[in-house]
Amino acid sequence: MRTSRRFFLSGASALAAAVVAGRANAQDVIGDILKSSARGNWDDQFDARASEGGKVASTLPIFSPQTVAFTEQAVAQYQNIVGQGGWTDVPATKRLQLGVDDPDVVPLRKRLMVAGDLSQSAGISTAFDSYVDSAVKRFQLRHGLPADGSMGKYTYAAMNVSAQIRLGQLQTNLQRLKEKAGTLGSRYVLVDIPAAQVEAVENDRVVLRHTAIVGKIDRQTPIVNSKINEIIVNPYWNAPVSIVRKDIIPLMRKNPDYLKNSHIRLFAPDGSEVDPMNVDWSTDDAAKYRFRQDPGSENAMASVKINFPSPDGVYMHDTPQQSLFGKMMRFDSSGCVRVQNVRDLVTWILRDTPGWDRQHFEAAIKTGQNTPIQVTNPVPVHFLYLSAWSTGPGVVQFRDDVYALDGNSELQITSSL
Repeated sequence: MRTSRRFFLSGASALAAAVVAGRANAQDVIGDILKSSARGNWDDQFDARASEGGKVASTLPIFSPQTVAFTEQAVAQYQNIVGQGGWTDVPATKRLQLGVDDPDVVPLRKRLMVAGDLSQSAGISTAFDSYVDSAVKRFQLRHGLPADGSMGKYTYAAMNVSAQIRLGQLQTNLQRLKEKAGTLGSRYVLVDIPAAQVEAVENDRVVLRHTAIVGKIDRQTPIVNSKINEIIVNPYWNAPVSIVRKDIIPLMRKNPDYLKNSHIRLFAPDGSEVDPMNVDWSTDDAAKYRFRQDPGSENAMASVKINFPSPDGVYMHDTPQQSLFGKMMRFDSSGCVRVQNVRDLVTWILRDTPGWDRQHFEAAIKTGQNTPIQVTNPVPVHFLYLSAWSTGPGVVQFRDDVYALDGNSELQITSSL
């Protein structure tokens, strides 16, 4: 059923779980965005005051009892939206953005109103004005997309997932939330895999938030519940057998100097070092050796490694490829988790470990020497899978179902474009 114009003009605001009173000048909203932190930990500071819902930014942990309650509200909100006929697709034929005047802005405005990103008071017109720009940015932040205000293919794709499918996604993830929320402890580290995001949580509040790189679709980051018991400064990197077979051996066939240029040394099972020139790279025999990369600027883990017991042998670490954190698709590892601004996280983890304040930690990195540190009070760490949740009235977050665990292929958006 197609939703009528009358519904959008008179009743769309009733679909939002809550209404933020008052309006702000849209230029102030844009100014807030431009002045917000560029550090990367809190890249969702945007406050869409021209919207029906609350701020997207939140210090509420994803796996908290309050998130369960807000997500239950979101389920009710989306049941209402579905009951009213859902929303119609926005034509994905043009790159709509601020300043454009186009008939396709009308269905865009209606779509943004239904989910509460655009206030009813903004009205219906063909103008992509500052209110629409703010609403699109709010929508993008709620869906883990770059908040540039421009209607590109990924924004269109996320916007045109039906309300019924979004409702199912919320219901599926609500069950995951209920299983774990409130059980993770008072101080812990969470990796939300679909969001490619790390939270450091203390006393029911997110004190640090980090952008992350997680496993590729064919090398998935596993579910983990463990405790961080060791930090290694200037770590050696021992290549997993899977990487040796899939990556290093093919690279050596193309470039015999690859190991030398990458400062990777080869060791036999008895611990003796092996000359790569004495290995037959035309076969997979090299997989029986240990590939160890020395500490340094080219090391795959860069300055630090965060260790914890795991049956899959995964860990968290720094990376020399900092540019990857700016990508929208941050599913680029072989299962381990790379953390942006990881030194902030390590400092927080080592808070109760005597002699390892930030100054000492940074000094140890500068030495270039491999230095293991035992964490005095091991910190719980959880790698969990959640692709939909809500952290406030009208603030419903969706992420791509990258590993196809939600049961609907339409939710694997970025991997299909």
